[in-house]
Amino acid sequence: MTGYGKAETLLETGKITIEIRSLNGKTADIGIKTQLLPKDKELEIRQMIAQSLNRGNIDFFITYEPNAAESAKHINMDLAMEYFHQIASLGNQIGADSLWNNNPNDLIATILRMPDVIDVKKQNVITDENWPAVEACIERALEEINAFRAKEGASLAKDVREKVEKILDLSHQIEKYESERICQIREKILDRFAELKVEPDQSRMEQEMIFYIEKLDINEERVRLRQHCKYFLDTLENEQYPGKKLGFISQEMGREINTTGSKANHTEIQKLVVQMKDELEKIKEQSLNIL
Repeated sequence: MTGYGKAETLLETGKITIEIRSLNGKTADIGIKTQLLPKDKELEIRQMIAQSLNRGNIDFFITYEPNAAESAKHINMDLAMEYFHQIASLGNQIGADSLWNNNPNDLIATILRMPDVIDVKKQNVITDENWPAVEACIERALEEINAFRAKEGASLAKDVREKVEKILDLSHQIEKYESERICQIREKILDRFAELKVEPDQSRMEQEMIFYIEKLDINEERVRLRQHCKYFLDTLENEQYPGKKLGFISQEMGREINTTGSKANHTEIQKLVVQMKDELEKIKEQSLNIL
């Protein structure tokens, strides 16, 4: 769900730039990071973003660059004249009006330094008249971020698919240790009887041996793991927004791998289990970034 989109458009008064950034998130958590957007348009924008991007921690920015004429400072003439009349009145009262008459530039300079006489033009950048152009710009930014996501998604899908196939391969490698593992379990039990110097009933011992070996059998776990892996790959391939489901499937895969490890009682199988766990953790991390 990581992505970035940017678009620009020219208005009569200047240029606006729309930027949208997204990170992993379970829901659509949208932050409007601008004071330029009118309040009555905010809900509409949130709906546009949620519908297009589905989910993620999403930040929405608007920046504005005014034209030279728009950005130029201007004189508040009404306020300046009010200051002039007050200063002239004060000069008459204290007899200092001749000083201003001899130096009119000083009077003008003084008035221009008064609060709020010179200010930058303030106006609403986004209006009902230019809203269609702004809305089209937002849609282009959404298209860009979706294109970014699609490109990253293809790379993620390839990486995750390879890791699932690696788990399947590791699971198949367990087979070559199965007969060796059963023999080792049998030998351990017989060695224990030898240590105790007890001669077991052969018939009863065989029954108990079969029961014990069946408890440690991992074939069922390996079958379920293969099924989960196949379901994972099918979901990744066929669903539009598979991210959450992939997370659930990976949890089921983890259960089968953990059970295999707890039953293994074999060094080489344990090593394979550790490798499968490592691949699965990477899959879980990557699944968080899949819609």
